[in-house]
Amino acid sequence: MKISLLVTIGCMILCEAGGVVWASEVTHKDRIFAVVQKMVSALEGMDDFISETEVIYYDKGKEKQRYQLTYFFKKGGYFRINFSRPFPGLTAFYKRGDEKLTAKPFRFLPLTFHFSIHNRLVRTPSGQRIDQADVRYLIEFLLKNSKWIEEKDSEFSEEGEEVTFLFWAKDYLAGETFERYRVSVSSKNWLPMQVERYASGGTPIETAIFKKYTINPHLKDSFFLP
Repeated sequence: MKISLLVTIGCMILCEAGGVVWASEVTHKDRIFAVVQKMVSALEGMDDFISETEVIYYDKGKEKQRYQLTYFFKKGGYFRINFSRPFPGLTAFYKRGDEKLTAKPFRFLPLTFHFSIHNRLVRTPSGQRIDQADVRYLIEFLLKNSKWIEEKDSEFSEEGEEVTFLFWAKDYLAGETFERYRVSVSSKNWLPMQVERYASGGTPIETAIFKKYTINPHLKDSFFLP
């Protein structure tokens, strides 16, 4: 399903006296959602992509665990995740909308296990489910929290080919408490480069670093089957 988003960028007002042109104020929320719209368009234009990712999890502000993995995505919501650390050889398979995922602990053996996506055994150290770990979920999360992005303090900046924005939103796990998020997006492909999550007091919870993307490698359907 395509996500439609109406982004107000502001209008130019022509002042009758002297013919001076004034630009109406463009808010941080406007700029953030203009970027989100570009992210939506970028995803809709891709058949598949690969992302090499590192995720750092914190406990009371100190690094606790570091995951290294590779995400494989195919249009239609198919995912394959190859773990390098801390579970070398583990592969997870999932289709968006399903309530179960398949885990293959050894890449070259036919042994598989099936888990509910709500099972704590297959959640991240910060409590994240597999269906909360892809780019589209991030986009939907931003749309869902548009009210808080507008009403609470937010920031927006551009430097070179990187766009960065900070905002407050309800936590993406249960939507109960406010947290601070910092998202960096590449203006080359409009995909996230880094996503940081902080508790309300500023303590880091997790950081996801997307180190490298391979866009449209034309992965076969069978690659997403265990």
